[in-house]
Amino acid sequence: MATFPSIEPSYGLTKTSQPKTRIVQFADGYEHRILFGLASHQNPENYNLAWNNITESDSDVIEGFLRSRANDNASFTYSPPSEGFTKTGTYSQSSSTTVTITITDHGVAINDVLTIDYTSGSAVDGSFVVASVTDKDVFTVVAAASATNSGNVSITLAGAKKFVCNTWNKKINYPNRATITATFRQVFEP
Repeated sequence: MATFPSIEPSYGLTKTSQPKTRIVQFADGYEHRILFGLASHQNPENYNLAWNNITESDSDVIEGFLRSRANDNASFTYSPPSEGFTKTGTYSQSSSTTVTITITDHGVAINDVLTIDYTSGSAVDGSFVVASVTDKDVFTVVAAASATNSGNVSITLAGAKKFVCNTWNKKINYPNRATITATFRQVFEP
């Protein structure tokens, strides 16, 4: 899987979400919303990005990368600006596999995949899926084994996702300067 070059886009990007929901409306006005497929794949994101007045060589790198992905019909990994984070807090596990993590304004959702570093105590570090969200400060994950632990924790939500780019434009504004605009559409692949 290819990774998009580390050339930061200009600010002013647009992120659009369009959840894949089917709506059934009944005659009395009652509405029922249905998700099809995996819940974690029901809200793909689109990013409208621009790299304004970058060097011609940087624009060639971006354009070459996008052209290569169009030729091989492959998705690529990209980390949108300001997506993902690392936060610290505390955790507790009491004779079960459920680990309760407390972090002020954690910002995670059910099914988010986190890299967890237990900085104290004897819990085992790794990647975990958020099992439940109690409130804005508390959530749970499931450990591999039952244990009794507590201590400090650091969580990281990676911003990297898989995308395809079906459309991009290149405009040469000045000598040796160019602007590229592109739309990245999130895809869900193994």
